[in-house]
Amino acid sequence: MTMDPMTPVHSAGTLLTIAAVAVAVLLFLIIKLRMHAFIALVLISLLTAIAAGIPMIDVAKVAISFFSSTLGSVALLVGLGAMIGRLLEVTGGAQVLADTLINRFGEQRASLALGVAALLFGLPIFFDAGLIVFLPIIFSVARRFGGSILLYALPAAGAFAAMHAIVPPHPGPVTAATELGGSIGLATLIGIPVAFVSWYIGVYLFTKFYAGKVFVPINDSILSGQLSGEPSDLDDGVEDTKAQVLLKERTTTAPRFGSVLGILLMPVVLIAFNTVIDTLRKAKVAPEDNGVLDFLVFIGQTPVALLITLLVATYTLGRKGNSLATLETILNDALAPICAIILITGAGGMFGGVLRYSGIGTALSESLDSMGMPLIVAAFVIAAALRVAQGSATVSLVTTAGLLSAGVAAQDLSDLKIACLVLAIAAGATVLSHVNDSGFWLVSKFFGMDVKTTLRTWTVMETTLGLTVFLIALLLWTVVP
Repeated sequence: MTMDPMTPVHSAGTLLTIAAVAVAVLLFLIIKLRMHAFIALVLISLLTAIAAGIPMIDVAKVAISFFSSTLGSVALLVGLGAMIGRLLEVTGGAQVLADTLINRFGEQRASLALGVAALLFGLPIFFDAGLIVFLPIIFSVARRFGGSILLYALPAAGAFAAMHAIVPPHPGPVTAATELGGSIGLATLIGIPVAFVSWYIGVYLFTKFYAGKVFVPINDSILSGQLSGEPSDLDDGVEDTKAQVLLKERTTTAPRFGSVLGILLMPVVLIAFNTVIDTLRKAKVAPEDNGVLDFLVFIGQTPVALLITLLVATYTLGRKGNSLATLETILNDALAPICAIILITGAGGMFGGVLRYSGIGTALSESLDSMGMPLIVAAFVIAAALRVAQGSATVSLVTTAGLLSAGVAAQDLSDLKIACLVLAIAAGATVLSHVNDSGFWLVSKFFGMDVKTTLRTWTVMETTLGLTVFLIALLLWTVVP
């Protein structure tokens, strides 16, 4: 349900002060008091609504409306994407992908092949889960070719970080595109090549010429506990004992590389049908009343495309060597780790919605206009500030999109322009990963780095990645209609 902003009851200055205090208190609750992000976002949303002058009798209704509208767009995509990723993991698709690419790229480009494999596998799977799945592959390649573990770890980890921040169906870019009123399909089609290019420049070249020369010895002792099914204080809930049992039950017949690649590319191709036909119809080139085109548009809608991909993956990969009961367990386990992410995303949408409804978003947009800061620059700056302050890329994406949504709606931007804004927000939400980011600690602990080494490698790499994305977004912004 769409709700038009209410008539503001405070001045623009007062509303901006309320927004600043709300964000500061939110960060204090999450960082200092260690309050769960979901609880903190719901609490601050309600308090902000009251402070902004929304009648108390309407506060819960307004907040729940924005929470449910966000979940309606995000939860389905995230759930389907997680299931696809889990199937590829358990059936050995990730290993096949890495091994084939290394063989084809050659030993001298092993790190490049590993990064490309992680980019492909990162289309449907989240950063934490993808990194953990790839750990045995990373260490296997590192032992085979030698050198610093960072030569192989950073390209893979950076690939997962890029896909997680930039490309739907990951929750951050999905929510940002939804909040800004853009096309998720177009954001996907633009986001994938941008993610590949920015990864190559900001991650692979950075690792090749700098970070890979920082020697960190190969220490894969963490795998002994993790792969044996023993609990690990580093697995952060992404891999549980049941999942490890399923990994041991993996079929001995690994899927073919073509099958794995086909599964990963299927949603992209289907979504392309939707986007291309919609563009042709808007240009009056394709007919409006055509059953075949309508069908292609239908199967190219992002939820439908992911559902079709999941069904194909289930019955081409998942059924090989697995009973129906095991397959059900695999898919069920895929959903458990994403529940918190979905709820936090919904609560972030609630917070952004309250800001918009109260008129705070419009006041912020007008203030940025008066400062002469272009909208795309403001998108990057706000997201970067939130990223540095609270650590979560997803929360930064969601909150920034909510803050800017009113200004975007007022400017009546094209879907292409909105896709560029999503990229700019993702870029700001990527830079400067440090000690308040769970990903920082995962990378540090998994690959045996101290804090100083992690800061000079991972943190700098995330920053070069984010800046590269922003420069590409800025370039696209100047040339697209």
